[in-house]
Amino acid sequence: MNKIGKQAIVIGASMGGLLAARVLADHYGQVTVLERDHFPAAGENRKGVPQGRHAHGLLAQGLRIMEGFFPGLTQDLVQQGARQGDIIGNSYWYQNGGFHAQFDSGLVGLLLSRPLLEGYIRQRLFALPNVHALPGVKVEGLLSENGRVTGVRLDADSLGELQADLVVDASGRGSQAPKWLEAVGFERPQEEMVKVDLAYATRIYRRRSQDFGGKDAFIIGSNAPEPRGGVALYIEGDRWIVSLAGFLGDHPPTDERGFLEFARSLPVSDLYDLIKEAQPLSDILAYKFPGSQRRRYERLNRFPEGLLVTGDAICSFNPVFGQGMTVAAAEAEALSECLSVGLPNLAGRFFKRASSLVDSPWGIAVGADLRYPQVEGPRSPMVNFINWYVAKLHVAARRDPAVVLAFQKVANLMAPPPSILSPGIALRVLWGNLFIRRVAQTRSSRQLQRAG
Repeated sequence: MNKIGKQAIVIGASMGGLLAARVLADHYGQVTVLERDHFPAAGENRKGVPQGRHAHGLLAQGLRIMEGFFPGLTQDLVQQGARQGDIIGNSYWYQNGGFHAQFDSGLVGLLLSRPLLEGYIRQRLFALPNVHALPGVKVEGLLSENGRVTGVRLDADSLGELQADLVVDASGRGSQAPKWLEAVGFERPQEEMVKVDLAYATRIYRRRSQDFGGKDAFIIGSNAPEPRGGVALYIEGDRWIVSLAGFLGDHPPTDERGFLEFARSLPVSDLYDLIKEAQPLSDILAYKFPGSQRRRYERLNRFPEGLLVTGDAICSFNPVFGQGMTVAAAEAEALSECLSVGLPNLAGRFFKRASSLVDSPWGIAVGADLRYPQVEGPRSPMVNFINWYVAKLHVAARRDPAVVLAFQKVANLMAPPPSILSPGIALRVLWGNLFIRRVAQTRSSRQLQRAG
């Protein structure tokens, strides 16, 4: 592939940064990844990724994109202990008072720990001849000339300055890009924040073959007004990673007794039944997430050439929906397409694409968060209708595979949210709720007859 520049810099070795660097390697002669951490051994968690110690899911869309960037990824990770399986048929999904129907859907995901996936991608990326990393360095600001970003300024203990044709900020939700933009004469982007005061508590357990009837995932979604949920996911080494979650300050404890009691309080007992008997292999670790955050770079009228922002530095979602890595992969794919067209108005074109990619998962996450009256945010009639409709969809999903598949395609970012409102699915949702109501009425009538 013909190169369109000599040097590109990526700030941050997050998943978004690693995938962006993989794309840039096709278009620039040299790509340098700057990371303030030092990289751990393969399979170990990186200090700057505290959420990496908790349950992660790689959605079907994310797996497809990453496989395209790194051919053979799935096979290699399965050989290292990851588990490939049907997202619906190989999992139990409990939502809104019932279990979704199970069947082989063809939607394939990958279950593994975040450190295994991130370590593998680092290894593949840094094996490319034109990509190298500088760990242990901190970026202090941007270099600019005549309204164009020309590189980065590093902290005093590092290398001083680095020149580049393109700088991509992938430093996460704590990104300093808004401040750096002001320093070189540009406006900060608008920021949106939806506070949920979420916390995880996670522990790893030995997996037994009989657990959950041999399935590899058990998901209990939180449903307003109840703020609690939890998951157990297979990870390499024949282990379970169990994460319990609570919204709005209702946080799971990190002592053993409190952790068990929190699991016992969930609407079904399966996670509690698992962990009360399973062999623990780790301490109980906590992670707090204040709220979903979005920076509206696509709305800026002016933006410097030579700079882009990606990943959590654009938008950081409520992690209970497992969308972050897949959105980062989709943004990297969009970056590849934008670079293939050329450099003119690169930032404008990329931010427009990234915004359209973020709209769907942002709507899913924030819309669900707004089910809780305590969460502050605009509740339009459409948001209220969608939340009401999705609750009814989960009821119909207890017996209708078509409804389950439509929901999971949206959840896996393979279809836009309006697809669950199509006439065919809406009729199935209506029929499913009428059927459940009719069954309940029949049971009630029989109970009254017996009582009489």
